[in-house]
Amino acid sequence: MKKTLITYASGIVLAGALLAGCSSSSPATTLASTTPGASTAAAVPGVTPTAKPATSGVVLPVTSNPITNTATASGLSVDAVQLEDNVDASGAAIKDRMQVTIGNATALPVTDLEIYYTMTDAVTGATESYYQALTGLTIAPMSKATVDFDDGTEPGHYPQNQFSIYRSSTNAVDVTAEVSTPGLKPADGTGTKSANTGEVPD
Repeated sequence: MKKTLITYASGIVLAGALLAGCSSSSPATTLASTTPGASTAAAVPGVTPTAKPATSGVVLPVTSNPITNTATASGLSVDAVQLEDNVDASGAAIKDRMQVTIGNATALPVTDLEIYYTMTDAVTGATESYYQALTGLTIAPMSKATVDFDDGTEPGHYPQNQFSIYRSSTNAVDVTAEVSTPGLKPADGTGTKSANTGEVPD
């Protein structure tokens, strides 16, 4: 009788050990079934699929003007193309960069703006042209907005080509700019960088 009880007890102990082994392996099975990438997303707080992509700092010359706006209604203007002796909104001197002031003389806000500009070395005649969508820019009715091409990340600041004629030439450089928005006639403006400025902070 004692032998039978010992055998029975041993069987219970063995069964318990097998059950414990199965239980300890279940978490590994659960981890293996976790959706790939779920923990990665949680490790980057504040980043969501709808986050605005960063604006690229690379701006390359283009061979032709992609603006195809044929509207004839007036109301859009390029009031200034500033290339040196720049100032910020408070009037304080800032590093030289291309600044374009765009006017909206209509009763509605304008958006979906784009710009095409050409730089010409006044001595060598070399030219470079660039196109950029002014993403995020809205100009209120009867208002003006100045945009900066300086690689800044604030609203109204856009990338530049740091190796452009404007930045590399010590000759005078002329710039012509065309700004467009749907429904209004494109507007043109010009500016000039003096020779031998070196493009250094004012």
